[in-house]
Amino acid sequence: MKNRSLLIWLILAGALIYALLPLSQSDRRNGFEIQKFGRLPVLLNGRIKPLDTVARSSLLIIQGKQTVTTENDQLTAMDWLAEVMMTPEKAELRKIFVLRNSETLDALGLKSDAGKYFSFREFVPHLEEIQQQAQLADKVEAALRSPFQRDIIKLFERLTLFHRLENSLEVAGTTDFKSQVDDLAKTIHPAPVPMETGISADALQGLGFLAETGYFFPIPPFPPNDDPLRWRKMGESLLGFLSDGKLHPAVKDWAAMTTTFAANDPATFNQALDSYSKSLERDLPGRVWKARVESLFNQLQPFYSAMVLYLLIFVLACASWLIWPESLGRIALSLLVVTFVLHSFGLFTRMYLEGRPPVTNLYSSAVFIGWGAVLLGILLERFYRNGIGSATAAMIGFVTLLIAHHLSMDGDTMEMMRAVLDTNGWLATHVVCVTLGYASTFLAGALAILYIVRGALTSSLDRATAGSLARMVYGIVCFATLFSFVGTILGGIWADQSWGRFWGWDPKENGAALIVLWNAIILHARWGGLVRQRGLMVLAVFGNIVTAWSWFGVNMLGIGLHSYGFMDSAFAWLTAFVVSQLVTMAIGLLPPESWRSQLKQPDKKIPAPEMADLVA
Repeated sequence: MKNRSLLIWLILAGALIYALLPLSQSDRRNGFEIQKFGRLPVLLNGRIKPLDTVARSSLLIIQGKQTVTTENDQLTAMDWLAEVMMTPEKAELRKIFVLRNSETLDALGLKSDAGKYFSFREFVPHLEEIQQQAQLADKVEAALRSPFQRDIIKLFERLTLFHRLENSLEVAGTTDFKSQVDDLAKTIHPAPVPMETGISADALQGLGFLAETGYFFPIPPFPPNDDPLRWRKMGESLLGFLSDGKLHPAVKDWAAMTTTFAANDPATFNQALDSYSKSLERDLPGRVWKARVESLFNQLQPFYSAMVLYLLIFVLACASWLIWPESLGRIALSLLVVTFVLHSFGLFTRMYLEGRPPVTNLYSSAVFIGWGAVLLGILLERFYRNGIGSATAAMIGFVTLLIAHHLSMDGDTMEMMRAVLDTNGWLATHVVCVTLGYASTFLAGALAILYIVRGALTSSLDRATAGSLARMVYGIVCFATLFSFVGTILGGIWADQSWGRFWGWDPKENGAALIVLWNAIILHARWGGLVRQRGLMVLAVFGNIVTAWSWFGVNMLGIGLHSYGFMDSAFAWLTAFVVSQLVTMAIGLLPPESWRSQLKQPDKKIPAPEMADLVA
């Protein structure tokens, strides 16, 4: 008994160490305090965020990963961004652009010694041609574009993003930006003067280019205030200085950091960084604190760690059906609770950073659906203690976080809300209820899949376990019906306030109604004795198809008031998922004699479970 308890504590300690391991990374690189630099707040796409978030989301868009592998080292996203902004001549040689389409390669006449990877410098001779081809492809309707047209548009967007990043703090190729800013400050007196006084045409053109091309807004409001609309790009701030003679102190700090980084002077760089950080803490303490929290959140990556742990839990729970059921079952449940806490930490941290309820976009819906399913799975395991709750919860947790991971490839997942969705009250009621309906319907479907797979393909499903699974599915379907119905009604009320009608047969509305109707069909079929255990399971598996269509399918249509992003890239995965569910249903409909687990079927109809059975 002591050995088992010790083993459980060792595994939990190992999971905790794994989750906290990313925090052990050094905060310096070659003497530069890069992590501290990454915590500086900037404005991008209407949201104030740390530079670290800009680096990670930009590198994900360009390369699909958050690190850059070199011959002798590995750069973090922040290392890479610092190089792009302050030593672009090095960054342009990094082979970070992925190009797999042979038609695109042939059209541009490109060949690389690194296979599918190319550097920005290799595309420079072809930039005009890439832009022309992308403009032509952009005129074609998204659903009708060829693979070449989709590829050339993505390539142009990534090249544009890189170009804007390297021209965010200074014009790429500038030497000693700090001296230029100091000279400008000596030339312009603190009073409005004609912009051309003492300023060359080339210098004015450079500032205009910097103001137009820069990707984010690094200069905070002056005098200090919390209005996001008052942040300025570097070029805008310098042009404003030419007009009013007031140079923002942050401009000199950024210029000093840019120049000293390029000169490989970490001591002076860290000094300028420390000076600017202290001024931000004095003027904008709330923004600085949130930027630090978000940077720590990025570094910790709780959802990725939870995804890996969910996979381990699934293996342990399944193994408990073969060997050491009590010990492995306890370990799986204990580890599931710890991972759920980690999942919850990520979820609630996002809510704090956004100042929103948990679901605001597709990414957050995947995170929350997994969270809700895991919570229900823990409750099931608490009552039944047979490994089934742990296995299904871990399976859904892993799959939903994997979906979220792929959705994050589009960039920042804490995007600004659309105006029609910018209502915290309805986001906290309608959206949460609907997504809990999604989570519970998926959980019922996962339990049903487990019943069919164990029953048809293994001999491990006995009558007692089959009965437990039937009660679990029945109870979860009841839960799903309640929340999906209430969420749909609340959505109609919100729609009436937003669009002036309660119901408009919008694809998303139809999908929500289908979930309610299908769960109701399952319950009535069970109550009416039309289906028994296996029939209940087959119907619950089809609920996965209905829910997946409502969750993702409507976005692929590209129509309707609820379609907030065309997702043609997910069509193949959705189709594969539907086919897998249909195959599972077909297996479930095979004659009982063909199943490896021989479950004796009673002659009389089994009455619907009573509420007392659900907690027995």
